[in-house]
Parts: sequence; C-alpha cells; structure tokens
Amino acid sequence: MQDLPLKISIETNLYLKNPESSDLGQRIITNSIELISDIGFESFTFKKLGQHISSNESSIYRYFESKHMLLLYLISWYWSWVEYRLAFAISNISNPKDRLQIALKIVTKKVEEDFAFTYINEVKLFKIIIDEGSKAYYTKEVDKENAMGFFKPYKRLVKRISDLVIEVNPSFPYPSMLISTVIEGTRKQRYFQEHIPALSDFDDQDDNVASFFESLVFNSLKP
Repeated sequence: MQDLPLKISIETNLYLKNPESSDLGQRIITNSIELISDIGFESFTFKKLGQHISSNESSIYRYFESKHMLLLYLISWYWSWVEYRLAFAISNISNPKDRLQIALKIVTKKVEEDFAFTYINEVKLFKIIIDEGSKAYYTKEVDKENAMGFFKPYKRLVKRISDLVIEVNPSFPYPSMLISTVIEGTRKQRYFQEHIPALSDFDDQDDNVASFFESLVFNSLKP
C-alpha cells in the first residue's frame, strides 16, 4: 500500500497499535469498513474479519482490544476527516454567512470518496456513521469514554461550527444545541430515507436533507 499523503490524528488510547503503522493495520481498517458496511456491526466479529483478510483473529487483537474500540476508531477518524475538510474549505472565506453555509454543506451533504486517503473508503464509512454511529456512545461506558477523550473530534467539529453560528448571530443562545441537532438529524434522516422513507421527505432530484437543515439553521438565526 502507498503511504498516506495526509495524516488524520486519532487519540492513541483508541488502539493498542497504530493501524496506520503497518500494511496489516491498514488492511484491518479497510476491510473492517467493508465488512461492517455489508453485514452490520452486530454481525461483525474479529473472527469474520480475520477470515476476510486471511489473517489470524489474534493479530487483530494486537491493534484493537474489542470491536467496540474499532468502531470508536472508525468514527473518530471520520469526524476528524470532516473537520479537516471544513478547515480547508473555509480557510480563505471571510464572510461569516458564507463560512457557515459551506460548513453546513460539508456535514449534511452525501459523502464522496476522498482519494487522498488510499486505504479508507469514505463513502462506506459514511454509511457506517449513518447506520451504526449512535452505537459508539449509546452505551453504559459513555461517560468514562468521554472523559478519556474518545469523542474529541466530534466535539471539536460541533464547537468549530457553533463558533461560525456565533459569527453570524452573536446573540443566538443555543449554538451547540443547534449544530449537534443538525449533525445527528442529518444522520437520522439519511437512515430514514433508506430504510423508513415515510419518516422523511425524500426526493430523487434534490438533496432535501441538506437543504432542510440549511433552512433550519438560517431561519433559527434570523433576528
């Protein structure tokens, strides 16, 4: 495999050995995304992953102590990647409304594959975020894991966009609630569109999810 031209920084306590450091580690990430996307997190096991990559199950445990930690790693990678895209996209934009509009598009639009990261399929990872994302923090261990910094990338992203909200309307009292609602609502609406369309307003011609949440945010920020 080729070396990554760019690096996404992940909390070191999410893994036992950095999967970016070896060909096997990168194959674990690549194929775990493929497998979880195909069969779902409940059915996913390290034994199945080992068979999928023609490696011993024990070799996977050298990188991650459990499949839950692997899921946390994947989700942390995804939100760090979104934050990277956001920072790059607005770096030369001065108008606050334009900056916020770009940020909202990045977190609400469907994902396209980023070939800068050769061993990660962002489109399939996005599907995991939609289908499995809440399983990372709807657990009894969430407070402990939050204290250990496992959700830092997600929180950083919400804070970064919340700051853009304040740039547009400094008196708006609920920036974090608004943006976390947008991101979580986007995930849920994408899920509903695919699985329970009666709970969404799906349109083949338009991305109604992105346009809905952009309208929600800017209407909320009107004086």
